[in-house]
Amino acid sequence: MVRLTRARRSRGFTLVEVLVALFIMALMAGLAWRGLDGVLRGRDAGRDAIDRSMLLTTLLSQWQTDLQSLHMNNVVPSALAFDGRALRLTRLADGGVQLVAWWVEGGRWHRWTSVATTRTGDLEQAWLRSQQLQANDPASVKLLDGVSDWQVYFFRGNAWTNAQSSADQEAVAPPSAASGASAPSGRLQSAEQLPSAVRLVLTIDGKTLTRDITVVPQS
Repeated sequence: MVRLTRARRSRGFTLVEVLVALFIMALMAGLAWRGLDGVLRGRDAGRDAIDRSMLLTTLLSQWQTDLQSLHMNNVVPSALAFDGRALRLTRLADGGVQLVAWWVEGGRWHRWTSVATTRTGDLEQAWLRSQQLQANDPASVKLLDGVSDWQVYFFRGNAWTNAQSSADQEAVAPPSAASGASAPSGRLQSAEQLPSAVRLVLTIDGKTLTRDITVVPQS
């Protein structure tokens, strides 16, 4: 009896028991890793969403600043124009007047700006250059990815209309020399009447964002 008890006490784990224990530990480790990986992915996705939201807020703020700094002049055809691809505008900036263009190409939202100037010829050249903008232009900035489409509407006559539709014409008096780029004294410009507001409709990651901005022209 004594020998039998000692034999039972000295008995270890069998190979099968060891394998089963290892399998259970591996299974638990795998489940734990998948849970941790899911937490890390969720954290990264949340952080990316916050960063993207902050970037979009910054871009919309810049969009609003541009529209509320419009400069009326008789140098370019229109202080604010949309041709279906790009929206172009002239705005006051440090150093004079500059031409700004916004457009969507290759799933990206772009913004291009000319050098601020007080010379009529420079502003005319900037307008001509803006007609042939490319995404790889040195002055072009890639703002936001995932933009599949965009539309622009103007508020005229108490209604939102297609920004490409013809508008009422008005005679615009030439600005004073102190206002920046100007044309010879006494010259008038036949230009499209500026809308009182601009509606931006962006399709981002399959979702639609609409933003209305009041236009505030500067002279």
